[in-house]
Amino acid sequence: MVAHLLRLKLTLLRNGLRRSPWQLVGMAIAGLYALGMVATLVMALVMLRNAPLDLAQTAVVLGGSAAILGWGVVPVVASATDMTLDPARFTTFAIPMKQMLAGLALGGLIGIPGLATSLVALSTVATWSHGVLPALAAFAGAVLGVLTCVVLAKVVTTATASLAASRRFKDISAIAFMVPLVLMGPIVAGIGQGLSASTGFLPGFARTLSWTPLGAPWSLGGDVAAGQPGQAALKLLVSVAALAALAWAWKSLLERALVTPPYAGSGRRKGGRLGLLGVLPATPAGAVMARSLTYWFRDPRYSGSLVVIPLLPVVLAFQGSQTGDFTSLGILAPLSAFILAWSISADVSYDNTAFALHLATGVRGVADRLGRALACMAFALPVVLVFALGYSALTGDWAGLPGQLGLSLGILFTGLGLASVVSARYTVAVPLPGDSPFKKPPGNVGQTLAVQFGGLLVLVVLVLPQVGLLVAQVVTGNSLFGWINLTAGTVLGLVLSVLGVRLGGKWLDARGPELLAQVSVNR
Repeated sequence: MVAHLLRLKLTLLRNGLRRSPWQLVGMAIAGLYALGMVATLVMALVMLRNAPLDLAQTAVVLGGSAAILGWGVVPVVASATDMTLDPARFTTFAIPMKQMLAGLALGGLIGIPGLATSLVALSTVATWSHGVLPALAAFAGAVLGVLTCVVLAKVVTTATASLAASRRFKDISAIAFMVPLVLMGPIVAGIGQGLSASTGFLPGFARTLSWTPLGAPWSLGGDVAAGQPGQAALKLLVSVAALAALAWAWKSLLERALVTPPYAGSGRRKGGRLGLLGVLPATPAGAVMARSLTYWFRDPRYSGSLVVIPLLPVVLAFQGSQTGDFTSLGILAPLSAFILAWSISADVSYDNTAFALHLATGVRGVADRLGRALACMAFALPVVLVFALGYSALTGDWAGLPGQLGLSLGILFTGLGLASVVSARYTVAVPLPGDSPFKKPPGNVGQTLAVQFGGLLVLVVLVLPQVGLLVAQVVTGNSLFGWINLTAGTVLGLVLSVLGVRLGGKWLDARGPELLAQVSVNR
């Protein structure tokens, strides 16, 4: 039965790659990225063989502890990222619990995260290859460490299954995960500065972690190499006991989950409230605008962009604080305009089967495109204006405000028109409704990258007049170029936006059924 579960996981993975050549391309790109990271870590671990024992032990224990902690945290904030062997699917099958646990645990190693973790963990054998006994101890620790990672992830996933079935928990956790992701630069820099300022603290911290389930398995090779077999034996008991406790907890949680599967329904929702549909004009474009705005504020796949935008000033201000030059904040308004405008380039793909509502009601393509563009503009325009005015107020450069506004508005309006065309012509693989924003179904990853980068290049070409006028203003110092830029950016951007809405609406009318068939592949 264990072998059957492993074959099932491999079959699902193989069929997913056969489904689309673009999926194979995407898998290859992810594999190359993971291979680069693994190669770097493996080389570092091999080089640690010639380092002092204390330094090597500190690095291995801290890195291994971070790996176990990561396997325990990621399933919470990015729930259900890989549910090809979801235990709920085996509810009706009488599979013995021991065989199911073994099969699911080993199946967790099949995939890029599991393989990458295993390869890096086994590389610690090279770090402690000072003799046969240290190498064997490092090998045992690597096996225990990897199994602890997988089982801990399974415990967390199973324990939070009822929460993960809740739409509100999915939305909050997905949005919360985006905050540290956007602030990764400042966080990494802060951690790096803290570590460099407290290098004497790390060895002691690593020794403390080595007596916990997080660091115990990774310290076995170092303890044996240092001539401390007694400590290694005690830490081996800690590692085995922790793994046994996690396995027992997983077994108990899995038994309960198979008997009473999580239910995502709720009877507390009241009907009869139209929301924005009762506020905006009762026209096709108004109805589409109301529906799109509802998605923007309630669907984490959209609202994630709204979370990212307020964090951009923090990131740019941090970069400026490192150099003492805050001129990088000048790109805040144009960058926000691009992010928000281009966010609707996959609107139809995000709709999935709900796009059938637009076809069934006979909404014209122009009304559909206009409603979606107006919904995005409703909050994108104030954001761009506030960021542009805020930068001028911060720097006191009011003479440069017209030029910056011209470029920002040109990007916003032109981007909305171009996105209206792209979403009516191309479909891309996006997270399904109700899923985590980080859980993309198998699909045309390569085509998605081509469409996104191609659209970006087209947008750059379309806003070249505004870029040229801004450069002319900066070089010459003549504010007249800024006012010309403001006029040209607004007028040209609005013209291109109208043309994009009309062309996108025309394509939508002609290709509506085909688009529905394409977005319905994953449902």
